[in-house]
Amino acid sequence: MSHDSSQPFNACAARKQYIIGFIISVFLTVVPFVAVMGGTLAQQSALLLVAAMAVLQVIVQVYYFLHIDTSQKQRWNAFSLGFTLVIVAIVIVGSLWVMYNLNANMMHG
Repeated sequence: MSHDSSQPFNACAARKQYIIGFIISVFLTVVPFVAVMGGTLAQQSALLLVAAMAVLQVIVQVYYFLHIDTSQKQRWNAFSLGFTLVIVAIVIVGSLWVMYNLNANMMHG
């Protein structure tokens, strides 16, 4: 974790941020687990719940553990994260597209 030299490092405040992030992460993990294992939701609803909680989990991880936010000093880190997400999305979508076309051409060729 990088620290601004103009402000003293506050270990107690940093520990508090980690604990808050951990508690939220555990909550975002337990809720979909209990919902799916309990069998109270339909398959489509369970899938949407797990996906929504996964997106929230990523946001919590980035903010509380990577300390990337919208502040001026974190701007380049946020840009780097955004660029990485775009590249990962291109790789995943491109791979799925290629596999789908290969499957379609092999099965109907």
